Amino acid sequence: MTKHIIKLTGGAALLLSLAASVSAQVKLNDVVTVNGWATASYQYTKWQPGTNVDSFNVDAALLGAVITPAKGLTGNVSLYYRPSAEGGVSPGGSELTLLDAYLSYDAGGGVTVSVGKFLSYLGYESFYLINDNMITLANQQFLAPIPGYHEGIKLDYAPDKTTTVGVSLADSEFQKPGYAATAGDGELKHNGGLEGYFQYTGVTNLTIWGGVGYQTSTKPGVDTSEVADPAGSAVTVWDLWVSYQIDKNSTLALEEIYKDGGAGNKGSNWLAYYQYNFTDKVSSWFSISGESVSDGGPSYVKYSISPTYAVNANFSVRAQYSYTDYSKFSADSANFIGAEVLFKF
Repeated sequence: MTKHIIKLTGGAALLLSLAASVSAQVKLNDVVTVNGWATASYQYTKWQPGTNVDSFNVDAALLGAVITPAKGLTGNVSLYYRPSAEGGVSPGGSELTLLDAYLSYDAGGGVTVSVGKFLSYLGYESFYLINDNMITLANQQFLAPIPGYHEGIKLDYAPDKTTTVGVSLADSEFQKPGYAATAGDGELKHNGGLEGYFQYTGVTNLTIWGGVGYQTSTKPGVDTSEVADPAGSAVTVWDLWVSYQIDKNSTLALEEIYKDGGAGNKGSNWLAYYQYNFTDKVSSWFSISGESVSDGGPSYVKYSISPTYAVNANFSVRAQYSYTDYSKFSADSANFIGAEVLFKF
């Protein structure tokens, strides 16, 4: 344990020193801009009934680059590190993943076409730990309805300043087993993935977002771990979230997700987030969330508070306490306590 403490404390000190001198994305030249982030945390969970579980790790880190070789053309690439202790090892044994790898072309008239490996449109909570409201996600425990990365083509259209729509065709909607949502299944023969979304910001301080994802029929363990029916089943996910900036100090966000992946893989997630800024450096998110698996499956309601202290624009310190009440699950409840450092540039 002492070794882990020294490692994490030393890493936090290094991040703090870097944050003092870095204030934005780093522009290497007129073509290449780099960006990155890293998070590290201590997390402790007490299951009832059950044992205590804790971790003390660098949770994840990302180094990305935006390349603009010509007018209207943009490339995005990123390397993503997630240690084995956090479930980041792929079947190939690597903790380092090529995450973003796509090329976008601005066709004019509000149309952008992208090809390569990119993140799913779906989900209010972010895939990137640096952008999340808390140390842990409010949902995703049983159904895992929000996809991660996949490969394909997508088209985004912004007809005006308040409306954006998009569609994508990918190798799969959900990920192959063991890849921690960092890659699709790499083929279209057995299944493919489709997504579409709509976003509207025409009402002051209000964002309305709705989307749908669909994966054609596949069997568990072959192309994706997200299908429970041995005979194979298509997967459909509906996602609706709204975010409202009440005033300069407070924000409210609500989300409802419904997933139908066949027997044992059907149900809903929901969350309610409220943020309050106490000062320009101190803020906190408050959350109530839940999940219910259909046909007598497990469910939970989770209550969370997660205050954050922003040392500067690049370095923050965060804490979290959560209590989760389970039904039809191996545990009746769980208490979670965590502390996290976050660095970005």
